[in-house]
Amino acid sequence: MFGITHFGFFLVAVFLLNVTPGPDTAYIVGRSVAQGRSAGLMSALGISAGCCVHSLACAFGLTAVLAASATAFTVIKFVGAIYLIYLGVRLVFTKTERNASDTASAQQQRMPGAQKSMRQLFLQGFWTNVLNPKVVLFFVSFFPQFVSTGTDHKALAFLALGVVFVLMSTVWNGFVAWVAGSVTRRFSGKPGVKKWLDRVVGGAFVGLGLKLATAAR
Repeated sequence: MFGITHFGFFLVAVFLLNVTPGPDTAYIVGRSVAQGRSAGLMSALGISAGCCVHSLACAFGLTAVLAASATAFTVIKFVGAIYLIYLGVRLVFTKTERNASDTASAQQQRMPGAQKSMRQLFLQGFWTNVLNPKVVLFFVSFFPQFVSTGTDHKALAFLALGVVFVLMSTVWNGFVAWVAGSVTRRFSGKPGVKKWLDRVVGGAFVGLGLKLATAAR
């Protein structure tokens, strides 16, 4: 259909790619541990939205252009690295609430703020994925292997593969967020432990940013 080839192998490959820990998984786990299941799930949805952008770009040729340009790769790489480091530093220096009851009452009084926070988490997950040049290279090197060169529906084939990829990734990342978020519940009443968890996760984000900054094409 649409010129897609070896679809069964594609499904197996996507599953294996999802269960293999990578930057997206580390980011979702970090958000879930630092801020709970909801934060992890919103981050996972943001990352999935980023994958939708890559799928569209791959379908219409933009990804190939970026992959072929050393300048574009470098710019995206450093912007993504700086963004991750910025998020990590914010977590490292975040202030912990005095106690769990104060946090709960504050959340009840500031529901619009809480909704805004969820939007921010979604957007942060989105940008960490979109600004990762390795994801660009993955799409441009992986997807074409499952599209027939002779088909007249290449764009539809790429879009169909992208939909499958995003759906499978969303399910897996949601599961990861749910499991990792269980850790937060155990420490929700211990602000001291929560503060150190934030610092550890923030340090991990900074490490991811530095790793991305030093990545080669």
